[in-house]
Amino acid sequence: MNWLGIDTCGKQLTILLKANGKDYSYVDPDCGVNHSVELVPRVKALLEGAGAKLSDMDFFACTVGAGSFTGVRIGVSTVRAFAFAVKKPYLRITSFDALAYDVKEKGALLCVIDARHDAYYVQKYIGTVPAGEAKFVGREEYEALCKEAAVASADDVPHRKYLCDTAAGFRAAIEAKQSEMTFEESALTPLYIRKSQAEEGR
Repeated sequence: MNWLGIDTCGKQLTILLKANGKDYSYVDPDCGVNHSVELVPRVKALLEGAGAKLSDMDFFACTVGAGSFTGVRIGVSTVRAFAFAVKKPYLRITSFDALAYDVKEKGALLCVIDARHDAYYVQKYIGTVPAGEAKFVGREEYEALCKEAAVASADDVPHRKYLCDTAAGFRAAIEAKQSEMTFEESALTPLYIRKSQAEEGR
């Protein structure tokens, strides 16, 4: 299958492409707040380099969070637009999936995203299968959870056992979960585990 995957949930911009049996990628490890500027031109360049078009894709994949509120919205809205334009389905991947699928060992994992200020987004997995809901936790609860499972993260978080490559995990998750592609718009609902700072300040 041909597919295009986009991850704009963190400071890294990841664009993955499978076209005519070949893998292509663009990864900017420090895109910062420039996702809205960089995303579409980089997608266009990647497609052109592969000799492919949006209409050649069988589906589109998107990381829906947790992560930057603005980044999540950019990725979700872009993938929805692409899919709508060429009438193709999409595939929901979470940021935690992109961590879990990069770990080769299949035991209990705590997939962690640093939310800064001693706070973390976490979700437990058994191998690549979620085991419980995603949560936003403070340092005390985080420390307790770390005693129950090995920590997998792309961030420099306490007790990390597995340093993850989220681009590799994202690709592995897409390949493993592509049968879950759907036309249901609700599948691309952003995964917001807590309110944004603006909402919390109201």
